[in-house]
Amino acid sequence: MLNRLGWTVTGVDLSDAMLNRARERANDAELIQAPAEALPFDDSTFDAGVSLWTHTDVDDFSAVLQEAARVLRPEAPFVYMGAHPCFVGPHSRFIAGEGVPTLHRGYRRAERYDSGPAISPDGLRARVGATHLTLGLFIQALLDTGFQILSFEEVGIREYPYSVALHCRASG
Repeated sequence: MLNRLGWTVTGVDLSDAMLNRARERANDAELIQAPAEALPFDDSTFDAGVSLWTHTDVDDFSAVLQEAARVLRPEAPFVYMGAHPCFVGPHSRFIAGEGVPTLHRGYRRAERYDSGPAISPDGLRARVGATHLTLGLFIQALLDTGFQILSFEEVGIREYPYSVALHCRASG
């Protein structure tokens, strides 16, 4: 989509499988295998940044945001979209964001997990794990990095949102 809008796209992922999926969909993008915590780019390289569904898949979301801020030019826009910390995690059984989430103890524990009262033993999180951050820690990580949050949206029209989206600006 970003290519169709006229942007030159550089994609980064640690996973070969995800990069292969991206190659199938975005033949005009430069795709690089690298950890998000150590991006192989100079400071102030990019005019904009987008991160999708990242905070649950990394151990140190703050380090990822520090790297994003480092490679963005001053005042550059940064868009983030990912799982809603209140309703997705080891404390919340909310399969595919359908129905009403069943909440369990443990929301305030920010930790790496692969099991819990809300995790299906046959599901993705049981196989690869994830990291849970509370909503407060999630937002604070952006603010601590120096991003200015311009807008915050709980995405969708369902009674309980499954994802969040933020439009930010890099510090100047």
